[in-house]
Amino acid sequence: MTDEFPAEAAAIVQRHIEEEHGYLSWLNTQVDAIDRGRIVMTIPYDEKLTNTVSPPTIHGGIAATLIDTAGGIALRTMLDDPLSGGVATINLNVNYLRRASGDLTAVAEVVRAGGSVGVSTITVVSTDPKEDEDVARRQSPSADWDDAVATGQGAYRLFRE
Repeated sequence: MTDEFPAEAAAIVQRHIEEEHGYLSWLNTQVDAIDRGRIVMTIPYDEKLTNTVSPPTIHGGIAATLIDTAGGIALRTMLDDPLSGGVATINLNVNYLRRASGDLTAVAEVVRAGGSVGVSTITVVSTDPKEDEDVARRQSPSADWDDAVATGQGAYRLFRE
């Protein structure tokens, strides 16, 4: 296994998430960056994803979906063959820190990828793409932003082919 995640595999994963995966595609999920052991994903603000409060806020289930998905895909990048192996969630912990009212961006990083179980840690922030500072953050995201709306950790079963 090399240290760099293959560009061809990254393109396949990105296309699958953005165009072919029913639920994630419906959410308009975007892959912003993918490296070995790390992924950055965004779900843009959409009124259909909000709670019925004023002003509207993003439903917490959307952040949880992003945490679970990003954590699992980050681990998939650690497999010898990330396209034929598999990942299934064993345990998911989500901590909601504040309300979200804009795009949701998750940074997932692998903590450990063992022989059959892996663990990822994930931070989700809510950004408004109209603000210059937020655009800069999406172009160079980190996992320790002060404005996190949720954090999580997932444990996943790794199916190595």
